[in-house]
Formats: sequence, structure tokens, C-alpha cells
Amino acid sequence: QAQLVESGGGLVQDGDSLKLSCTCSRRTCSNNGMGWFRQAPGEEREFVAAINWNGGTTSYADSVKDRFTISRDQASSTMYLQMNSLKPEATAVYFCATSLYATGGRSTAGYRYWGQGTQVTVAS
Repeated sequence: QAQLVESGGGLVQDGDSLKLSCTCSRRTCSNNGMGWFRQAPGEEREFVAAINWNGGTTSYADSVKDRFTISRDQASSTMYLQMNSLKPEATAVYFCATSLYATGGRSTAGYRYWGQGTQVTVAS
């Protein structure tokens, strides 16, 4: 079983940047796609970004495209989410997850292991 640990969340101002990290404890995470999701209070968990096993293919939710960048470092089994020009509507708990496949999809159903989440709060 893989253990995922997110870090990097916090309180920032409208327009600021933040970089989240997700470290996988299992070496075989390197064979799987990974993704970031977020969940605001009272809302369903929603897709943010995904990356395939070797980092060669990425996808983003329309709401974050051109402002967020997903990446991964295979050597350290770590995935990142660089978030620029943050808006108050980005306030949520952010979760990382490992895909069941070599690619990363947009549905939570395609992911097997999840981190505990890290809070991101963007003040207006």
C-alpha cells in the first residue's frame, strides 16, 4: 500500500503563489499516473490536474489552466503543483492521489491511494 503525504498548503492573499508537494512512500508510484484534486466545504471533490507516469503528459481543469503547473520528480517520488495567481475560489483542501493506470485521469474513480490533504486558503 502506498502512503502519500502532501505539504505546502497555507494562507495566502489573492494573486499570490503557492507550491504543493506530494511524496509517495512506494517506489512503484513511479509507474503510475498521479493527480491533484480539491474539495471545498460542502462541495464534491473536483479534479485539478493530472500527470502521467513519466511526466510527459499533463491535463488541467479549465479553471486552473495557464495558472497551475503539475510536475513530478521520479528520483524523489514527489509530485508538485505550482499555483500562481491564486483566487479566493481556490480555497479548499487539496489532495494528491495515485492513478490505477500509467496515465492520470479526471475522475476520482480512477485513483487508488490518497493523501490526507493540505489546506489552501486564499484571502480576498
